[in-house]
Amino acid sequence: MPLLFSYGTLQDERVQRALFGRTLVGRKDCLLGYAQALARVADPEFARTSGKTHHAILRPARSDTARVEGMAFEVTDAELEHADKYEPVEYKRVLARLASGGQAWVYVDAQIGSEPC
Repeated sequence: MPLLFSYGTLQDERVQRALFGRTLVGRKDCLLGYAQALARVADPEFARTSGKTHHAILRPARSDTARVEGMAFEVTDAELEHADKYEPVEYKRVLARLASGGQAWVYVDAQIGSEPC
């Protein structure tokens, strides 16, 4: 089963139930090689569902030791497709390394390359 790393709204059980119809099962983990910033999201439907107009966004970090705390959730391929539709155009899904040694899908800044520095 794929892992989806969340550092933002997908950790909210209310958002999970609205998007996936269930509360996700996951564990705390850290994403390696990325740094967190804040971005304004223009999509009004996304803002309505999440309850916010500004959201955390990830960009490749300049430091090898950069980490972002969050949750690694077990999802199905169909749920990944739902998440793709939920995330606004400012985000793209990439595969990234976790501190636990595995990999997870994560949404990062669509305007920046997906490889951490």
